[in-house]
Amino acid sequence: MGARRGRTDAVLDRASPVPLYYQLAENMETAIRSGRLSSGSHLENEIELARQLRVSRPTVRRAIALLANRGLVIRRHGIGTLVVPVRVRRPVRLSSLYDDLKEAGQVPSTRLLAHEIVPAPAEVASSLQLSRGTRVLHFERLRLASDQPIALMRNFVPPSLEEVVTEEGLKSAGLYQLLRQNGIHLRLASQTIGARSAQRREARLLKVPAGAPLLTMRRISYDDAGQPVEYGSHVYPAERYSFEMSVVADSRT
Repeated sequence: MGARRGRTDAVLDRASPVPLYYQLAENMETAIRSGRLSSGSHLENEIELARQLRVSRPTVRRAIALLANRGLVIRRHGIGTLVVPVRVRRPVRLSSLYDDLKEAGQVPSTRLLAHEIVPAPAEVASSLQLSRGTRVLHFERLRLASDQPIALMRNFVPPSLEEVVTEEGLKSAGLYQLLRQNGIHLRLASQTIGARSAQRREARLLKVPAGAPLLTMRRISYDDAGQPVEYGSHVYPAERYSFEMSVVADSRT
């Protein structure tokens, strides 16, 4: 199956004082936001666009560069220019990605990659307040939003939750939903957000180039009684995902 090609159908006013590249970028942005240029579609190459629109190639190049700066398209060597796939903007709060996606009107789905009892690694054991080597439930999931991979998630929970966090449950719901359904409510979390390059396996699963930038999140969540319930280590493609937060000025400043 060939790559989807997006049509711009741009109308340019050559008598306008507004530069042609800017008009073209505005037309293409409108087409992207309206869905006429669909998520993940390829734009025609610069030469073909220039021919269709009867403008110079540098005009097309400047328009595409402006769209790239606005986060609406990405340019990849050997592939061309693509309309940016579904992008998720997630508030920083104690909630699950599954719940956040549904709230944002996306259609979440899950591929369960691992579900096993393993000895707790040192950091996990310390975070869950367990003795080193205590056996814990480990599971790994690939979360998709509208069929686009959006997160690769590794989690560890105490073995007492093995009957709560089942394979079937994780395929059809979010972790926090499974916990809530079994009377476990999370009240507090310690969370660290960072960034790094994608490793080969991560790149393959998330459908990004090896070495592409990833956002990272490490979270330790606690229940009503202050007991650690979850250790999570997640990665997200930076081109499709961002965290949003509010900040408040220090009253002393």
